[in-house]
Amino acid sequence: MKERIAIIDLGTNTFHLFIVEISENKVLKTLYKEKIAVKIGKNGISKGRISADAQKRALHTLKVFKTVTDQFHVSKITGVATSAIRSAKNGQQLLDEIKSQTGIEINIISGDKEAELIFYGAKWAVPFDDRPQLVMDIGGGSVEFIIGTESQILWKQSFEIGAQRLLDKFHGIDPMPASKIEEMGIWLAAELDSLLLAIEEFKPQNLIGCSGTFDTLTEIHTQENNIIKDSESLTFELSRSDFQNIYQELITKNKQQRLEIPGMVTMRVDMIVVAACLINFVLQHLKTNTITACAYALKEGVLFSLLSSIEEEKEEEINQ
Repeated sequence: MKERIAIIDLGTNTFHLFIVEISENKVLKTLYKEKIAVKIGKNGISKGRISADAQKRALHTLKVFKTVTDQFHVSKITGVATSAIRSAKNGQQLLDEIKSQTGIEINIISGDKEAELIFYGAKWAVPFDDRPQLVMDIGGGSVEFIIGTESQILWKQSFEIGAQRLLDKFHGIDPMPASKIEEMGIWLAAELDSLLLAIEEFKPQNLIGCSGTFDTLTEIHTQENNIIKDSESLTFELSRSDFQNIYQELITKNKQQRLEIPGMVTMRVDMIVVAACLINFVLQHLKTNTITACAYALKEGVLFSLLSSIEEEKEEEINQ
């Protein structure tokens, strides 16, 4: 018997809906994927609240998601909420309202759990071996770093320094002044001290980037260089020098000029500058010459975890 499952990921910038069908022989078929730029962190994340306008956008989007899941006759919905809702004083209140109006239950996950699930998602898409690799996911509210191999997570941490928070803190003038970039670098060195110690200890060989920032960097690179990207591929290799070229372009242009960059995504045009500064900072502490942009992240990790628990339940039933 086939089962249809929906994963809902309430990110700080983007809400994701992911519907899959699982057949009896465990074959997965993607039925529907949607992402909507809800931006619940806007005008509130730095104050520890979700603004009234953002709450309205969130509720509207979840009603749309509910309609879609009903149309696909989904039997199970698993919903997770991350940094913006996790840190907001009225975050749980919003989730209660969503449950009341749509019947969809969303659970707040810790930063530690979020990092773990992102790693599972990345491992599904990227070939790992016994050499440590650094996985990085830039959200609007938090950034997750995980160092791991094929067999285990060696170190993981979530930092509440996402792109919306960095934007509010450092990018008040556009283009971002060199003095602000330098100030941000000094601040990051203090904030990410535990990451730098972990890099020194485990010496990861590669940077794997999950999230929309890395997708956008890939789009800019391919469109500016007339590269045809394989639409079926889950990864894309971006060299350090290719990243540096895009980075220089992003930090020297204002918003209107950035919008004219081929491959730029409108919803990322503001946050991509501070996100690129963050990537540049991390690269300064790694010896890798490439960034692997990865299409899978949190929602795929949630699915992986869910499938694993279903398998465990079936095994328990067989053994009883």
